Amino acid sequence: MFALQGKRYQEPKLVLFTDNAGSACGHAQAAMGPFYCPGDNKVYIDLGFYQQLKNNHNAPGDFAQAYAIAHEVGHHVQTLLGISGQVRRAQQNLSPSEANKLSVRLELQADCFAGLWAHHTDKAKQILEQGDVEEALHAASAIGDDRLQKQARGYASPESFTHGTSRQRVDWFKKGLIEGTLQSCNTFT
Repeated sequence: MFALQGKRYQEPKLVLFTDNAGSACGHAQAAMGPFYCPGDNKVYIDLGFYQQLKNNHNAPGDFAQAYAIAHEVGHHVQTLLGISGQVRRAQQNLSPSEANKLSVRLELQADCFAGLWAHHTDKAKQILEQGDVEEALHAASAIGDDRLQKQARGYASPESFTHGTSRQRVDWFKKGLIEGTLQSCNTFT
């Protein structure tokens, strides 16, 4: 897909850790969850996160884990395409509330890019097995801001969402999976 746009894709590095690790973006701790650091082009996954996904959020499975990695690689793609930089520049001129809305759109686009990855990888390598898509959708739903906030404090505060609702995360993953184009992942229009 990058070649079609006259660009070259540079693979990120994957760092698996337990408890904590150093990154160009600062000290990585298990409580942070998975993240992408543009400073070193690495995706950081605390292996304890997968246990939380399974035990605390009832979202087990290898494809649930693959979804989490693909979401973070989606942030790498956003960096390579210049989307992350455009969003950060736009946020400088907005109120905190409006800037946060753009951050949520960036996260939802990473979910769509995860679906896009699943679409094209399955098309090329036939990797999807029975139940895989359901695992990813269940994981996306389980870690929506509304669900996480309700679990933690009994109510959800939409103004403090960072990644979008369960429904939004599922919908954007499905859009990338079904449509399979970069254009279908434009969460900003």
